[in-house]
Amino acid sequence: MNIGPHTLANNLFAAPMAGVTDRPFRQLCRRFGAGYAVSEMVTSKRELWASLKTSRRADHAGEPGPIAVQIAGTDAPSMAEAAVYNVERGAQIIDINMGCPAKKVCNKWAGSALMQDEPLAVAIAAAVVRACEPHGVPVTLKMRTGWSQANRNALQLARAFEDAGIRMLTVHGRTREQGYGGQAEYETVAAVKMSVRIPVVANGDIRTPEQARDVLALTGADAIMIGRAAQGRPWIFREIAHFLATGTHLAPPLVAEVRRALLEHLRDHHALYGEFTGVRSARKHIGWYVKALPGGEAFRNDMNTIEDGAAQIEAVAGFFDRLALDMDRLPRHAVDTEQEEVV
Repeated sequence: MNIGPHTLANNLFAAPMAGVTDRPFRQLCRRFGAGYAVSEMVTSKRELWASLKTSRRADHAGEPGPIAVQIAGTDAPSMAEAAVYNVERGAQIIDINMGCPAKKVCNKWAGSALMQDEPLAVAIAAAVVRACEPHGVPVTLKMRTGWSQANRNALQLARAFEDAGIRMLTVHGRTREQGYGGQAEYETVAAVKMSVRIPVVANGDIRTPEQARDVLALTGADAIMIGRAAQGRPWIFREIAHFLATGTHLAPPLVAEVRRALLEHLRDHHALYGEFTGVRSARKHIGWYVKALPGGEAFRNDMNTIEDGAAQIEAVAGFFDRLALDMDRLPRHAVDTEQEEVV
């Protein structure tokens, strides 16, 4: 599969999730088989570009290409400017956020709120494409099926976005009104796929290899994007890849492998955020890994009181050492994937 000049390793993508898909998490997903990973969204507000939060989100040091950066904003000129800013800092693909349902984003008329104003949404897409063309950088876009059940306009927007020069579309099978409630529907994704010539990616409620197979078959999509199901379970990408290739399930990971991956993740996380912020922001990742494991709930409660980086790493290592005495491999699907994060 290709996005512009970039050939991807496979059609299994890690979704952009605010507060989750930072560089350490993206690299972890890539190591476990994701063919592509998009950054958490970067604001188009120039006055915030120098902030520590934005600088961390724009950190791609050591990250394998293609480097994809998602931008969010409310008007065409600032979005075009943000695209160029990120291209100059290493972005090889720019993704436009029109899918985020969070109130703090939509209340400012960014994210999926843009789907309410079709002329503005198309103008933003066209402006970003024009800004990126001189740099040879393709532009993609992520959206929902619509703003509400009564206003599902993904189909007409998809055609307009293609005409504006968007090179790939990702469609989350819910309206903004739904948030993450109910079940994702894929009929709209299938309709979008049939109506455009550019690649289409299906997103929403893909938690198992069987669901991945079924969504690809139902929608005819070129790829699938996985968000919440990868939290605490980044090996889901290789499990899906194996299942799609063979029709059989890959054995769950060894406890020792998960221990090693999580400890590497924590070290990278602490290095990016610094000890004070890194220890605290890593707690959610650790919680996702251990929540459904034996003794995981009690360990998570104890771990949340640790404020020292070395002590956090030591505690995690000890938990998995004790777990290894009782089992060689993790139980299949032994991770809670019903997390509420911005995707």
